[in-house]
Amino acid sequence: MSQSTLEGDHPGSPGGGAGSGGGAGGGGSRRSRSHWTHLHWTHLHWPPRNPRRLVVEWLVVLVVAVVVAIGLRTFVVQVYFVPSGSMEPTLQVGDRIVVDKLFFSPSSLHDGQIVVFAHPPGDKPGVCDDPNAADLVKRIVASPGQTIVSHGNAIWVDGRPQPEPYLPKGTQLGRPVPFQRIPPGRYFVMGDNRYESCDSRYWGTIPGSTVVGPVVAVIWRHGHPALHTF
Repeated sequence: MSQSTLEGDHPGSPGGGAGSGGGAGGGGSRRSRSHWTHLHWTHLHWPPRNPRRLVVEWLVVLVVAVVVAIGLRTFVVQVYFVPSGSMEPTLQVGDRIVVDKLFFSPSSLHDGQIVVFAHPPGDKPGVCDDPNAADLVKRIVASPGQTIVSHGNAIWVDGRPQPEPYLPKGTQLGRPVPFQRIPPGRYFVMGDNRYESCDSRYWGTIPGSTVVGPVVAVIWRHGHPALHTF
């Protein structure tokens, strides 16, 4: 910005106007040119940077970036990769989903919500295909104090069939749900791909304290960016 201003003022300087007059004007013009040239040189040639200081500055920038990234992941949002089809067609293999951590509390959980949670201890080797997975993603279908049971392919909660508009018409249930009442602080979760999903029908209800957060968006699908919010 300084350089542009100086170059813009140079053609209209007083010395230029006096140059067509007497010798005194010419001298004034030479002094003016010398003055502007000196300023122009000063703004174009910065003093050399200390390499050690430059390295330290970049290290500080990198450390701050890492701290911010860790803070965002720990307290704000976290992105997960979906490795299986247990939540199809809502979530598909290869999707990247965003989980909200900032505004989440266990008391805000409700039926129909898709959540990521820590792997349940009830999932023993031989129960499901991947008992070593760190976190799972399913949908809450019954909350503390409610009753749940299946009749045919339909899920009944508190004696009423659930509409479940997120499921394709004709979805097969697979393993049935025996009648039970959900204990305090726990949730019954299932995958939308009911016939293939390994869920609370196999390893029981999950504590609300193990929920990482609700899924709020899909941001990647079929190998390219996408956006679908929940």
